Amino acid sequence: MTPTQWFIFFLVVQAIHGIGTWKLYKIAGRQVWEAFVPIYNAVILMKIINRPWWWTILLFIPIVNLMMFPVVWVETARSFGKNSGIDTLLAVATLGLYLYYINYFTDNKHIKDRSLHPKSVSGDWVSSILFAIVAATIVHTYFIQPFTIPTSSLEKSLLVGDFLFVSKIHYGPRVPMTTVAAPMVHDTIPVLKTKSYLFDDHKGSNSWKNKLQFPYMRIPGFEKIERNDIVVFNQPADTLLDMNDFHPDRNYYKPIDKKTNLVKRCVGIPGDELEIKEGHVYINGKQNQLPDRAKLQFSYNIQFKKGSFNSESQVYETLKRYDITDGIGYDPNTGTTFVQATEEAANKIKNHPGIESITLKKQEQGHREASIFPHDPAFSWNTDFFGPITIPQKGKTIDLTLDNLPLYKRLISEYEGHTLVVKGNQIVVDGKPTSRYTFEQDYYWMMGDNRNNSIDSRFWGFVPFDHVVGKPVFIWMSWDGKKPRWERFFTTVGGSGKPVSYLIPTIIVAALFFGWNTWRKKHKA
Repeated sequence: MTPTQWFIFFLVVQAIHGIGTWKLYKIAGRQVWEAFVPIYNAVILMKIINRPWWWTILLFIPIVNLMMFPVVWVETARSFGKNSGIDTLLAVATLGLYLYYINYFTDNKHIKDRSLHPKSVSGDWVSSILFAIVAATIVHTYFIQPFTIPTSSLEKSLLVGDFLFVSKIHYGPRVPMTTVAAPMVHDTIPVLKTKSYLFDDHKGSNSWKNKLQFPYMRIPGFEKIERNDIVVFNQPADTLLDMNDFHPDRNYYKPIDKKTNLVKRCVGIPGDELEIKEGHVYINGKQNQLPDRAKLQFSYNIQFKKGSFNSESQVYETLKRYDITDGIGYDPNTGTTFVQATEEAANKIKNHPGIESITLKKQEQGHREASIFPHDPAFSWNTDFFGPITIPQKGKTIDLTLDNLPLYKRLISEYEGHTLVVKGNQIVVDGKPTSRYTFEQDYYWMMGDNRNNSIDSRFWGFVPFDHVVGKPVFIWMSWDGKKPRWERFFTTVGGSGKPVSYLIPTIIVAALFFGWNTWRKKHKA
């Protein structure tokens, strides 16, 4: 929906509210017109139901308001004597329209100073859980979101099984675009394995479900994305039904904020000219220098000497001693295995007496991989040799030609919402022939440090800023699949030098706070 459509929808809802509650406002000693004035009517309603004014704010926060509206309906009914379980059920089941019945067909008095304490233990539990969910949803949506590392694309910096806190406030929290969705889950409800949101999967559908989308809005952050930042974002070309179902040539459509969450390193920022040579990134002609905690990994074939190892487990133990944990497919017949390793680890292990040879696997320059962006025969690029390519910058105008159109076609039509067709030798945007285009937002180039084991911008292209979720700042737990990695608990994602665990200081501070709080309560009693 457009902003104008949302404004009209908002006014219609206010009218429905006023028509259904004006008499209740009057019974409560207020003026009839107060039931019809947008926002002000909610503030007055909070006074009528004896709830704090700031509940009004919660009614306008997407997702949170889905939980707050039923609460307000029930509280309003109870403020006019409708306290039974049936009254509660009707208020919720009718989506608040039960208030029309109370407004027009009953003659109840307003209970001005009614007790707000639940009348049962179960009611107390429900109230506590509900507002815990509300508070957690606000924090999750606008401040900090937990995130789990599912793949090894940033191995050495972030490991599979790391549990992160991702800051929304660094780059600015994004207002949820999908308005009807379950709180604190992404695109799927756990256990039920069903969509967590209301939306039509077919792009371009005119169904009312698609129209319940907010336009993109973001609260300003306090820093910009810098080159080599690790960033969490929604995968632009999300064709995923699951993480193993990537097909960049089709589109299993999802709204932006429900696309698959990924974490990669931003190696190119708006305006950069980027090129990849032998797996290394070059920015504006110079090789990109990664932070000292980042370690590039490449694919190698290792040939073991015959009789050097008695078992597969012995092979993997040897690899582990050289900090190579990504060994795949050891073949005892040929004595070979395929690994992901840093150049440093590869140079060390080649001197092992049981190693016959170690060979770097890489593509040849000029060899085209069909799966590589922009998926066009005119561009003979692969994962190791790519570009050069200029990353689009907001407000910058480029000459648009049939030669470079494959690079920007998806950007113009998919991310910036224009119609684009080619008629003969003419490029037509929004029905007008053009040879120039001005970008409407910033774009970024995201890649994994595990160069040959990462599906990233080399496969789908640019990442628009409206797809950015936040910045990982903290690892609060790490699990290798069998046991905890204690040395990674409570470590920072950024910084230089070896990560330092703050687990023990955190435990000490928490224990001191708990002890002080217990003493304070006893002293007060």
